Amino acid sequence: METPLPPSLDRRPARLVFLLQDLEFGGTQRQVLDLACRLNPARFQVELWLLIARDDLVPVARSRGLPLVWLSRQAQVGPASLVNLWRRLRSTPMDLLALFTIVPNTWGRILGRLARVPLIVGNCRGGHAPQRQHERWLWPLADRIICNSSLLKATLTNHHKLPPARVTVIRNGVDTDYFRPPASPRVGPVKVISVARLVPEKDQDTLIKAFALAAPEHPQAELWLVGDGPRLAALQELARLTMIPDKVKFFPGREDLRPLLEEAGLFVHSTLIDALPNVVLEAMAAGLPVVATRVGGLPEAVVPGKTGWLVPPRDAVALAAAVSHLLGDAETRQAFGRAGRERALRDFSFRAMVQQHELVFHHLLAGNSYLPQSTIS
Repeated sequence: METPLPPSLDRRPARLVFLLQDLEFGGTQRQVLDLACRLNPARFQVELWLLIARDDLVPVARSRGLPLVWLSRQAQVGPASLVNLWRRLRSTPMDLLALFTIVPNTWGRILGRLARVPLIVGNCRGGHAPQRQHERWLWPLADRIICNSSLLKATLTNHHKLPPARVTVIRNGVDTDYFRPPASPRVGPVKVISVARLVPEKDQDTLIKAFALAAPEHPQAELWLVGDGPRLAALQELARLTMIPDKVKFFPGREDLRPLLEEAGLFVHSTLIDALPNVVLEAMAAGLPVVATRVGGLPEAVVPGKTGWLVPPRDAVALAAAVSHLLGDAETRQAFGRAGRERALRDFSFRAMVQQHELVFHHLLAGNSYLPQSTIS
């Protein structure tokens, strides 16, 4: 059932501006594109503003008909980006400004309030985001903060003193028609896949060490690391030193992960800190069992003993044991994969994610500061 339109918006779509730092490969960027193209166009007119270049996902945005505005074509956010943001905020009529990623959530709130933007919705989506976005001080500049896990909401309210009624939990959605199990059963040696930026907080070091511990019992298995980042050379060297080089393969980040997920038999996420990563939901939708660290919102997705296993962060021995168990038990891999797929269908659908955003936007546009707590988290 559709949410009723506020009276002030019954004759025209509300103009929404989504502000991001860039469109490089990343979970937040992909989630924003998925949301923007699925909002009801009769109710919302969406435009994406980008602070800098980094255009990995630009073809996706254009294929979906999303208007793009670059505030700068520089490689890093600098004075030009912020000056152009300020000028455009002052000159562009809009009904609501939604902020995504760290820098937009900081400067978008400050400049948006100075420019008298009617409504500002912030987003807090990563484990370090509350500190990096200075939520303790900047939350009053947003009419609503949306986060993607209950644990992150608890962090915001308990440690950063945000009023609970100003924070809404909307969990990430996954396209379960796009990400689905392969038509034919997976055969051959098991590929263990991990998709993440090659940065310290994703801790691929522990994953490589864990795989080296598990590999002697499973000599045919391979580890596939997918992603870009500054630690590529260091991780390649670690793989060379700890095992036979051809057992670990590195793939650059890419728009379409489906071909790799279809070949894989097990998904591993060894992060030190995270909220609710899209890649884990996509792996579940693709029918893969998941081994992940027990951090952030991951316990809200992975059910130990049913869809996969959770292990402590930085614990190579525990990670190796979980990986080794699933490498050696095809029946359990398949059962966990089926259960993960069912959970993705039930609890992490795009439809629910989009409807919940529409409800928040409608409520704010109608002049209501607070959602009824029974309506949404």
